[in-house]
Amino acid sequence: MYSDDTIAAISTPPGRGGIGVVRLSGAASLEITTAIFHPKSEAQLQTPNRAHFGRLIDPATGETVDEVILTSFRSPHSYTGEDVVEISCHGSPIILGRVLQLAIDRGARIAEPGEFTFRAFLNKRIDLAQAQAVRDVINAQTQYQAQVATRQLDGALSIRMTPLKGTLVEVIVHLESSVEFVEEDISPQTTSMLLTKLQSVIDSLSTIADSFSFGRYLREGFDLAIVGRPNVGKSSVFNRLIGSDRAIVTELPGTTRDALYESTAISGVPVRLIDTAGIRETTDLVESIGITRSRAAIADADISLLVLDGSEPLTGDDIKLLNHLSEGGRIVAVNKTDLEARFAVASIPAGVSEVIGISALTGEGFESLTAKIFEHLAGDAATERDDVMLTDARQHAAIRKSIEQLVDASEMMNQRELEEIVLLRLRGSLAALGEITGETLTEDILGQIFSTFCIGK
Repeated sequence: MYSDDTIAAISTPPGRGGIGVVRLSGAASLEITTAIFHPKSEAQLQTPNRAHFGRLIDPATGETVDEVILTSFRSPHSYTGEDVVEISCHGSPIILGRVLQLAIDRGARIAEPGEFTFRAFLNKRIDLAQAQAVRDVINAQTQYQAQVATRQLDGALSIRMTPLKGTLVEVIVHLESSVEFVEEDISPQTTSMLLTKLQSVIDSLSTIADSFSFGRYLREGFDLAIVGRPNVGKSSVFNRLIGSDRAIVTELPGTTRDALYESTAISGVPVRLIDTAGIRETTDLVESIGITRSRAAIADADISLLVLDGSEPLTGDDIKLLNHLSEGGRIVAVNKTDLEARFAVASIPAGVSEVIGISALTGEGFESLTAKIFEHLAGDAATERDDVMLTDARQHAAIRKSIEQLVDASEMMNQRELEEIVLLRLRGSLAALGEITGETLTEDILGQIFSTFCIGK
């Protein structure tokens, strides 16, 4: 992807706005913009990190394209590490397109997706983990997603990895010295010390890797199916969770005939709620089709929220649903706590560890319910919201690969294998960690990563 030419792109989202930005990066950035920009004052455009107000002129016609603010940043003190110019003009797509075309006519090239950030990575302004965090910040849908991505952008993951890689390098150097001076065998005490260091690295990496079980939900979201027999208040629970009357609610059983989908967020984690048809035995053809689709939605959901009616005794259909849903993917809520209770918790079959009382009418218990959903997703990570969290599958795979190599190396050291063989595993582990920050990735993989970015970033 990389070349040393000058690139340009519109860096603000498509559509109309008060301001739009065209960004250039490369050695000819200032030369290109000087040819089309006429400042109002006599200030030198070569002065970096200053905003200049003026007019953008089409040299071919002498026509004023727009009044703009031009800001320049000189290498290496810029986002990409190259000379960068940003032209802020009125946010009309027509004007932005014309400004971009003026830059292209004078030698710039339209940037590929993610090419500005790719250049920042190649020029060592950021590492690969930080570069991917740029994309995650842009794509964030909730404040919590943005917080996690911003920590990554600040280098939290890279900082956490640095001492671990340092310890691994120490072990490698020690073993390489032993190979260099073959007459010096490693003593049992030294072997024990090296194994302790490796175990410390394994434990730390395992903690980071375990965070991905929740991190993937934070980045990609999860599906939560609201299930139960007819008329227990599933649609009312659905509406309460999304904060609007999206689903039709009546006192008639079977009102919901098909699965209804809506996106929202729970504790900062994106979620797709699924209001399913009431599940029961029926001879109604349309209702049967809806129930079949509901069962498919339940099978695909990450969590099933089973709603029971606290104003009625537990029924056979309730028991069947409790037995059908796996304990690991199930949360049980007793609805209608605002009515007289006719529901005995003791009547719930064994295996249901916790039941949450809620009222879809008054909102009672929903804070506890959303906390339970978050706890169900996050597990141990629920109490570590400020810690480093893996949200990227590629990074997770690299850490798992590194751990596997370290475990093999430790076992070989215990079995007194040749140092040369142990070193192969240790170097493989170090290379896997290098994939996270981009030190050991191939050009093809880098191209795949940055192709997921938006143009202009």
